[in-house]
Amino acid sequence: MFSGLVQDLGRVEAVELGPDGARIRVGTKLASEIALGDSIAVNGCCLTATTVDDGGFTADAMKQTLDLTSLGGLEAGTPVNLELALRADQRLGGHIVQGHVDGTAEVIGLEGDGFSLRLRISLPEALARYVIPQGSITIEGVSLTVADCAEDWAEVALIPETQERTNLGNLELGTTVNLECDVVAKYVERMVSPYVRGSASHTDR
Repeated sequence: MFSGLVQDLGRVEAVELGPDGARIRVGTKLASEIALGDSIAVNGCCLTATTVDDGGFTADAMKQTLDLTSLGGLEAGTPVNLELALRADQRLGGHIVQGHVDGTAEVIGLEGDGFSLRLRISLPEALARYVIPQGSITIEGVSLTVADCAEDWAEVALIPETQERTNLGNLELGTTVNLECDVVAKYVERMVSPYVRGSASHTDR
């Protein structure tokens, strides 16, 4: 489990593509804290460290992961948001993030006001119901608060600290980003949906 608070802006050093996926080498100052087999969120996608040395780590990503997340666009030199899995004694400073990407979105708006940067992304239809104003959303592994939203878009405000310490400060219009919606909303929907459907059926009769 993660919190959505990025610990380092690492950099992709190499991507070895194969028929079934890719081996991704990432350089990071967090290397001394990583052990073989550790879970690491890379742009919000939970990967397993398969090799570790003083300069970074290597992780494997399946073809499905490459196809369904922004990791498919990684290349040498790409900056990536990194977060190590939470320990039980750590504060949950952001919100509960699983590292299970729900889908991708496109950056459709970037507007600065001299302080913060207003980021607008498209919302896939299947995810829109989990996004509410002042709710939590994870974009590229960063825990953010939804400032505004509609059926097909959502906006967040990026403070200077977020712009400097994550790759969100480098986004451009048209960039694809990973999304993970609040897991609490998904569980609530799952639990109440049988009763909602039952109520609707009863009303229809």
